[in-house]
Amino acid sequence: MNFQKLLKVESYQTYLDFAFNSGKKQAELIRETKFKDKLTKSKNVEIERISVVRNTLNSHLGNILKSFPTLDDLPPFYLELVRITLDYGALKRSLGAVLWALKKLDYFYEGYKNKIKHISELSQINDARRDYYGRVSSVMKQIKNELEYLEEARKIMKGFPMIKTSVKTVCIFGFPNVGKSTLLSKITGSTPEIKNYAFTTKSLNIGYLKNEDFAAKKIQFIDTPGTLDRFFKMNLIEQQAYLALKHCCDGVIFVFDLTECYSYEKQFMLFENLKKIKPDTPIIVYLSKSDMINKTDKLKIETFVKQFKDKYKVEAVYDKDVVVKKVLSFLDM
Repeated sequence: MNFQKLLKVESYQTYLDFAFNSGKKQAELIRETKFKDKLTKSKNVEIERISVVRNTLNSHLGNILKSFPTLDDLPPFYLELVRITLDYGALKRSLGAVLWALKKLDYFYEGYKNKIKHISELSQINDARRDYYGRVSSVMKQIKNELEYLEEARKIMKGFPMIKTSVKTVCIFGFPNVGKSTLLSKITGSTPEIKNYAFTTKSLNIGYLKNEDFAAKKIQFIDTPGTLDRFFKMNLIEQQAYLALKHCCDGVIFVFDLTECYSYEKQFMLFENLKKIKPDTPIIVYLSKSDMINKTDKLKIETFVKQFKDKYKVEAVYDKDVVVKKVLSFLDM
């Protein structure tokens, strides 16, 4: 989903000013039209004016509702992301308040249109229009706080990653700086579709693999940094990565750093956490930075390959081409 297209939510007064100015311009145009008498002309001018005011406000408020997703229809990843980054109840109430305002604006428009139609005194027409403006202003002022919250929510939601929840997805999981991004770049080719999505001070990397062997299909890879912290202690990017792992992935590449950027013990602990989170999901282990260890330590590679196979029933490899083949295999592509 792409939250970059969420429309900026203005203040209630901005919407009112725009609507009233539009109504004024339309009224000036109608005044140039000839009518049989002043009363008929004044009625038509003011009905057209309040019609433009209603339509302008309806357009702006309606676009807000169209821009924001229907919360209950969000994929699980995004629904949970909304819940941890925003006040879900406040967001839902704010969208409901905009819908309420739309209905009230229609109600007052119909009421004052009919009232103006049946006025018999010229002096009463401007009074009716002023009353209508007062009603409309009151409705918009009542959703002042809700509009402000929607704008706050929009700014946060624009930082959500554009994960395609309908395509095959593989999470590249491991501690930060163990070689996940390097592997992502290698897998997706020399010119990968990699984008950075700002989320607080860090970013989430997403890449896509596509070639002539399966041109009609695309595999999405998500760089998901791991942590041994409990969920409520994770920072936002770590929580986001956890949710991607939980809700989006069809397979996992666990990146194990042979140079011990993180201790082997901690990396095995993280791997065991992964197995608890995704017990039924295919996993392959990628032994990263194998070219950076000395000849003596290279014996460790075979040790780890055997350990992952014997203890966890998981294959461990250090060749990225083998990783790709294994991914295609467990995704049935």
